[in-house]
Amino acid sequence: MASYIARRKFLATLGGAAAWPLAARAQQPATPVIEFLNSTSPKRYTSGLGAFHQGLGEVGYVEGRNLTIEYRWAEEQYDRLRTFAADCYGIASGA
Repeated sequence: MASYIARRKFLATLGGAAAWPLAARAQQPATPVIEFLNSTSPKRYTSGLGAFHQGLGEVGYVEGRNLTIEYRWAEEQYDRLRTFAADCYGIASGA
């Protein structure tokens, strides 16, 4: 009987130790996400993207390291911007 109780205590301790890294990760702050909406295409906005990334880097943000950027390009179809913006906020676009 004593070995059964000791084994249960051991397993409970082991389970708690295994779950601890998961709890520690859950408490870390979420990575910021920028929703980047643009009416043109990435090819036409190359210099603008370079300046955008440079500015982010100057304040300590690097895409893929401590920042996520979700790009949405309307490709000159301006009505798509409304849908993109609605998606960012999780609402119906009402188009």
